[in-house]
Amino acid sequence: MVVGTVIGSGIFRVPGAMMRDVGSAEFVYLAWIVGGLLSFFGALTYAELGAMKPQAGGEYVYVRDAYGPMLGFLYAWTWMLVAKPASIATITTGLTDALSALPSFGFLANRLPIIQSLTWAQLVAIAATLAITLLNYIGIRRAGTFQLVFTVLKVALLIAIAIIGFTYAGGTWANFGSHYSGTVGGFTGFMLALVATLWAYDGWNDLNQVGGEVRDPERSIPVALIGGVAIVAGLYMLMNAAVQYVLPATGIAASKSPAATMAQVALGASGAALITAGIALSMVVTLNGTVMSGGRIPYAVARDGYFFRALAKVHPRFRTPGNALILQAGLAILLLLAAAEFKNLLELAIFGEWLFYMIAASTIFYFRIREPNANRPYKVWGYPVVPALFILSAAVVLFYSFKDNLHVPLIPGGPATWWNSIAIVGSGLIVAGVPVFWVFARRRETATRA
Repeated sequence: MVVGTVIGSGIFRVPGAMMRDVGSAEFVYLAWIVGGLLSFFGALTYAELGAMKPQAGGEYVYVRDAYGPMLGFLYAWTWMLVAKPASIATITTGLTDALSALPSFGFLANRLPIIQSLTWAQLVAIAATLAITLLNYIGIRRAGTFQLVFTVLKVALLIAIAIIGFTYAGGTWANFGSHYSGTVGGFTGFMLALVATLWAYDGWNDLNQVGGEVRDPERSIPVALIGGVAIVAGLYMLMNAAVQYVLPATGIAASKSPAATMAQVALGASGAALITAGIALSMVVTLNGTVMSGGRIPYAVARDGYFFRALAKVHPRFRTPGNALILQAGLAILLLLAAAEFKNLLELAIFGEWLFYMIAASTIFYFRIREPNANRPYKVWGYPVVPALFILSAAVVLFYSFKDNLHVPLIPGGPATWWNSIAIVGSGLIVAGVPVFWVFARRRETATRA
């Protein structure tokens, strides 16, 4: 779950953008290391929370129990309305981008003959969303088996890419000293690269959201979180080193998918096609983990009575939150129909996710102070420094994400004004949850009195 969800489109797409942001291998690797450490600190913090409260909904449960139902609802609202649909749309958009690099899928950029406002790429992205949602609808065991089998293949793919790179006769260690001159540079460039790495590492928290369906969660969740993030970090460093060994900084910066470009240089067109197909498969596995975890959030908040009761229903045969999964798919499809670009969807997802990573991680201090004798099968190493560093870093990421997206329109071609920006649209969607909570809280109170 952890390894399969984290390793997705990010590792294949962001290295080129990172090189354009910082301009050299040393700063690219610094961003990977810092991003990995921050994710590891977050995983350590979540390991204690997940072992202490292994219930469906993950962060929603921690925020609700620490700060009350309103902030818990805003977490669920943000994840349900912004973060998860944007993540799903980002993954499926990345999937179609990867497929479009293959000659057989060149038609994806074309518009549909009947509905000219849609492209084949959008249709394929929507079909992938529906297919994986259906897989999760008919049972978590089937979805879990899919996740296990294809995660093994995904890890094998990364190792294969590394082998291809390091065995290429034309590779050279001198590439690690090359530079890209058109970089953003400075602290701003590094922060942009760091945000990109955090997207590549994103997904380690998804296991907590299905904690209620994990066997022996008090032990399994900490082991999976800590071990999973460590495995991913090692694989990322290995693959990036192989790419850098084959391509100079300018080649990486110019590529949409440096791993595929490296394979083309080393093996020719057939090798690049094979790697591209593997990248597409990797994204499908990430999509499965994202859909699986996301459907448990509206289920958890509806179960508490703060959203439509229909979303709290468990399918009588498949034992899954079917209605919640359908809602999640519908919201993701709306974003796909809006035809927002990959980068814009990514920024929208990062903004919503890291706001509540920060808030959820802070609950560890509340529980340590208010519930000192609670059962804690695992205690975070380095408390209170490790959780504090993660929270501080999340705040810095949020600041730069908000500032950099204050004038970036969510939909391409729209006016580049503050009111149409990713930052304001994302913030507005979160704040819109406050009156929605009041409505459901009043209905819940009335029902309780009756």
